[in-house]
Amino acid sequence: MLLLPKRSKYKKVKKGKLTKFEFKANKLKFGTIGLKAKESGIISSRQLEAARQAIVRKINRKGKLWVRVFPDLPITNKPKEIRMGKGKGSVAFWAARVAGGRMLFEICGITKATALAAFRTGGAKLSIKTKIVF
Repeated sequence: MLLLPKRSKYKKVKKGKLTKFEFKANKLKFGTIGLKAKESGIISSRQLEAARQAIVRKINRKGKLWVRVFPDLPITNKPKEIRMGKGKGSVAFWAARVAGGRMLFEICGITKATALAAFRTGGAKLSIKTKIVF
């Protein structure tokens, strides 16, 4: 199931500038092992879901997993082979702005080796570089 907001104040939003580093959500808060973003970027809700599913499969549905980011940024695009102008395109998908150092996933209740394997496969599904923290 893809993540997206139930409702938003504006239908289309400008992407804006990405912040380089995260200083608030850069530490473990819920779990014992976490997957942290090394660089800033935009992660689509499909990528997040693919990573979540990969992690859940690897841990065999044991332990608890927290997803610390939410895709609240509507990304628009215009159809192929359409002339310039005529306004902004329609919303194609939802994404999350991620700053470097941001905690993406947290996990607890499983062994360190299992968590390492799970986060390695989960991190491969994302479009940014990640690292595993304890």
